[in-house]
This record gives sequence, C-alpha cells and structure tokens, in this order.
Amino acid sequence: MPKKKVVLAYSGGLDTSMILKWLQLERDYDVVCFTADIGQGEEVEEARVKALGTGAVAAYAIDLKDEFVREYVYPMMRSSCLYEGYYLLGTSIARPLIAKKLVEIAFQEQAEAISHGATGKGNDQVRFEISAYALNPEIKVIAPWREWGPAGRKELMEFAERHNIPVPVSAAKPYSMDANLLHISFEGGILEDPWVEPPTDMFKLTQNVENTPDAPEYVELEFVGGDPVSINGERLEPADLLAKANELAGRHGVGRVDLVENRFVGMKSRGVYETPGGTLLYHARRAVESLTLDREVLHTRDAMAVKYSELVYNGFWFTAEREALQVYFDHIAKGVTGTARMKLFKGNALVAGRKSPVSLYDATLVTFEKETVYDQADAGGFIKLNALRARVRARLHRD
Repeated sequence: MPKKKVVLAYSGGLDTSMILKWLQLERDYDVVCFTADIGQGEEVEEARVKALGTGAVAAYAIDLKDEFVREYVYPMMRSSCLYEGYYLLGTSIARPLIAKKLVEIAFQEQAEAISHGATGKGNDQVRFEISAYALNPEIKVIAPWREWGPAGRKELMEFAERHNIPVPVSAAKPYSMDANLLHISFEGGILEDPWVEPPTDMFKLTQNVENTPDAPEYVELEFVGGDPVSINGERLEPADLLAKANELAGRHGVGRVDLVENRFVGMKSRGVYETPGGTLLYHARRAVESLTLDREVLHTRDAMAVKYSELVYNGFWFTAEREALQVYFDHIAKGVTGTARMKLFKGNALVAGRKSPVSLYDATLVTFEKETVYDQADAGGFIKLNALRARVRARLHRD
C-alpha cells in the first residue's frame, strides 16, 4: 500500500527542515514540499533542492510574484489599511495565497493533509489553517510545533545535527527572517527585548539612514482606478512596479518599522519590518486620494479600514466579511486616479505634489484672493447651527 501523503509549506529554514524529517520519521508520511516564490529571491530554488535532498518525494517551487501583488497586495492597498497604525501587513497578506496553493497541490497530489512550520504561539498558524479550511472544509492540517515535544531552537539545532540537516540560523544572526516582495520581517532571538536596537547589518531592503544619499530624489507614481500603474512615466506590471518601488525607496532608507504588536492569540510581540516600496505607495496613494475622494467617503473608508486590517492580520482573508469590505473599497478606489510626486530623503517619503484629472480640489473655493464663488457670511449660520447642541448643554450646566 502506498504511504499517506502530506503537503508541507517549506521554506528551507530551520523549522520546516525539521518538520519534513519529523513527518517522515514520526508520522510515516510521504512528504511533498511546496515553496512559494513571492519575491524572496534565490532561496526558492535552493529550498526545492534542499527538500529533495532531505527526503521529500516531490518538491514544488512556484512563481507567484505577479499573482501575489495583483490579487492580494493591490486589493489590500485599496483599503489604505495599517495594522495598529504602523504595520503594512507584509507577512499577513502572503499567507492566504500560500494556503490556497497548499490546498491546490494537496488535491493534485491526492494528499490527505497539509502541514506548516508555524508555532503554537504565533499568528501564522491561524492564517494558514483558517484559509485552508475556508477553501477545503475537509482538509486535514498537521501543525508539528503544537505536537512535537522540543520547543526551543537549541533542541531543534541538535535534531538537525543528528540528521545532517544544514540550517541557516547561527549565533551570528540569532533571529528569524521572513521575506517576500512586499517586505521583510525580523523577529525572535535578540529582538525579543524591545529595548534592544536592531543591528544595523540586519536589514536587506533598506539602507541605514546614515548611508543614504545626501540629496533628495523625486519620484512620480501614477494611479488609475485605485492601483499604481507607472513610476516616473514607465508603465510596469504589478510585481515589477513593486520591485522598482522597493529599489527607489530602499536606497533612501524608507520603510523601516519597529513595532510591539498585539498578536491574535493574545500576546504582545516585537517585530521589525522593512517595507520600502509599500511605504512609498501608501503615501503616494493617500496624496492622490486627498484630491479625488469625497470627505465623508474618505473618512468612512478609513474607519472601516481598521476592521479590514484586523481581518487580514488575523487570517480571515477568505471570509464573507472581508470580501464584502473588499467590494466597498474597490468601488471607492475606482475614483482614485492621478499622480503623486514624492520626495525621498533620509528615511522619509514626503509628498511634493499631486494632480488628478478627476480632482475635487477647486482653487476658486479656497483662495485667499478676492472671489465671488463663496459667500463668507454664510459661514456664520453654519457655525451657529453646528454649535446649537453645545450651547444648549452649556446653558444647562451654567444654570
């Protein structure tokens, strides 16, 4: 009888390398590995080769960069959301796509289960599993970190040595890293002390501010129907555009965030992120939105974006509520067409100008010069009506 199969989300790092072997030795599975190429670089092919060398019966390395940006990053960006005011959700938004492919490969390989390397303390276990169940309610999920006895890095390193598995973690870089085209995240190890400043040699996408150019660089980003379409007049496909934005903003040290965030499972954790291109696009989009969105529409959208950010962060991408909000945000984004001119300098992405063919900005209304469009005397009645309830309350308390 053939062995049972499981499809493992495999990165080639410490956790998933150990899990591959554990699934074989402890659970008697044939392991099919899947590595999603969402922009992390050469390590994708390295992971595929390593998986086969570690005993996987098959290994997939699938280029998902364009799908990742077009179908996940851009729709999320249309909401203009930030988690807890800082985090652009670079890790969170990658998980539903990975889960979707896990489920698809499991069907293709006739595997009975999927597996992942997320710990029992983190958010990723929730994101992977809720997404998988939403796509296949009958799928079996194996989460070795929740079952395996050794819970520390030291024990895992010893396990790796016993089974001759090379791992990319060393005393020189005692932290974990997760990369994709939108961002790189760092956590664990020395970063678990929120008082400790991240080492300057840790970052990959952004220059240290001390090493950035001493002259600013101006960049123009064009948006059509809510999505960025060109940089400095060059039209680019989504993945190429985000990569270009990363290059430009990263050169000037834009997009670093050091955050103590609230995990869905209930604990606080410290994460350090670099999201240069996403940060540039976020501020450029808001510049165009300031011209093109009605006040109440913009304010309502921003209020709802808080809920949307929580859904993405907590792993509820494939749910009715996220999809309903997406329809709302996509409708609003249709009017976001225009160009933002951004000034990149010493870690900042500053708005230097904005224009739009569908701008709601009317210079004749706001000018300080003499005009006949707006009767300033009308403001007196407007103010009194809006102050009425405050005046009634003040009279009550005065008496």
